[in-house]
Amino acid sequence: MTGPPVLCEDGDLVAQSLEEPELFARLYDRYAPDTHRYAARRLGAGPAEDITAETFLIAFRTRARYDITRGNARPWLYGIAGNLIGKHRRAEVRSLRALARTGHDPVAESWSERADERLAAGSAHLPLAGALAALSAGDRHVLLLVAWADLSYQEVAEALGIPVGTVRSRLNRARRKVRSALGADPAFTLDPTEVL
Repeated sequence: MTGPPVLCEDGDLVAQSLEEPELFARLYDRYAPDTHRYAARRLGAGPAEDITAETFLIAFRTRARYDITRGNARPWLYGIAGNLIGKHRRAEVRSLRALARTGHDPVAESWSERADERLAAGSAHLPLAGALAALSAGDRHVLLLVAWADLSYQEVAEALGIPVGTVRSRLNRARRKVRSALGADPAFTLDPTEVL
């Protein structure tokens, strides 16, 4: 006697959840912690709870429209979370500007574990927060999906519904602006992953 089939691909899981809705909980188990971490870093712990819950509620409600040929649901979920975060963008920009002015980062304090790391990173928070706040919403979103959510260029493109070339140009522009704002010489800070 064999048990139920093991679902390896997220597309299969979403498809089967149309008949067995409880299976969708597996996607939540797989991706909710990462989604929450990303939302918390962008907006803080309080809004992250809401963003995570709403992301999976929307995903569950719209799962019939999911392209099941995509084996990885992570970009889809980050796209939903990104749209929800976009609604909170004004608060995010205000928070980054306040951090740039005051140096107080309650979001970082909630996840920083060691005092020596906080001291070393603290000196960079003010200019970095100002640089992030100065970016356009599209550039900032691409940069943070790559840097904080660790999505590939293709996954960012899927999450935001934009071409990979647009991801590359936004990321290049964002990195250049952040480096400039931080006073870094681009010749000495080239990231090998930026070479195409």
